[in-house]
Amino acid sequence: MSHELIDRIDRLLPMLRDRARETHDKGISVDTMEQLAATGFFRLMQPRQWGGEAADPMIAFEAIRRLSGACGSTGWVASVLGVHPWHLAQFDQQAQQDVWGQDPNALVCSSYAPMGLATPVEGGYRVTGKWRYSSGSAHAQWAMVGAPIPEEMAFGAFLIPRSEYSIAEVWDTYGLRGTQSNTLVVEDVFVPAHRFLNFETMGAFEAPGLQVNDEPLFRMPWGTVFPAAIGTPVIGMAHGAWDLYVEYQGTRQRAAYFGERATDDPFIALCVGETGSDIDASWEQLSGNISKVYALVVAGEEVPMDLRMKARRDQVRAVQRCVAAADSLIESAGAAALDNDQRLQLLWRDMRAARNQATNEPPRVQVMYGRHKLGLDPGQNMV
Repeated sequence: MSHELIDRIDRLLPMLRDRARETHDKGISVDTMEQLAATGFFRLMQPRQWGGEAADPMIAFEAIRRLSGACGSTGWVASVLGVHPWHLAQFDQQAQQDVWGQDPNALVCSSYAPMGLATPVEGGYRVTGKWRYSSGSAHAQWAMVGAPIPEEMAFGAFLIPRSEYSIAEVWDTYGLRGTQSNTLVVEDVFVPAHRFLNFETMGAFEAPGLQVNDEPLFRMPWGTVFPAAIGTPVIGMAHGAWDLYVEYQGTRQRAAYFGERATDDPFIALCVGETGSDIDASWEQLSGNISKVYALVVAGEEVPMDLRMKARRDQVRAVQRCVAAADSLIESAGAAALDNDQRLQLLWRDMRAARNQATNEPPRVQVMYGRHKLGLDPGQNMV
């Protein structure tokens, strides 16, 4: 499965590269999404009871890394929509039936920040709010939105069908434009109780879906799986940018230096070496931590908090290193690399936009890790 799927992903990459500029301007096309779905990618983190693979997560993350190197927006949306089956698998069985029982290929978008409000009523909740930054929402049939329930002192995700929310097309950014991360608008919608999942319950590994979906994948910590889904596209974009930079410098002649070949410039060689090391190290850390966590859950062992903290620490550090590496690449690539039709600058802009996602914010996570190692209360920052 792993080799076959990665091979199918690789066959898509030339098309994604060719469409990168169009995707940036107009969003991911229906054809692109259909071709991506045909590879089986969106089934990787879906439970087997619904026809999914419940696969080793590194198969999905390796696919995401490659997709992101070809087109940042496509890789980002693939990662976000591709990880949501893992979350839906944690919900009550009836909620899974509501989605996958009708259509096992249904996609779910999200916006988890508490931008709305839920009020308990008989049989469930009334939910109202506007949730920004829902990547890939144009291609989803369902949405998960985060909201507090003040009466119950709870906070969680509410699962809502496409017919019961609207999408405000307000996404207008310099990077990740193609993700169409628009705003979900929910107006006093009834959500039955089985379509609500408390984040605290999920974090304690007490989610109702685990009673049915007993594959190892679903026993991984939320705070390991989801940050990896947000960090991996950035690493993939960095790999793609580095490859473009090396290819470009191999043929570049520098007019400002009387036609000097870039390959003869030691500063170009230095940039290639330093940035390549940082990008590779980022992937080795992130993928290594995911593999260690998965090996433990496969063995039926508990994932220690030290490893969960380390995985979170290394995820944000990986993003930080890769963005810095991309800055170095673009700074020394020359003015021609800034042309709007150049994929190097597209990937750089996408990485800069991705860094602004709250999950990719290094200072909070590094302080959390430091406090944990110093024996202090680290607070909660998605671990």
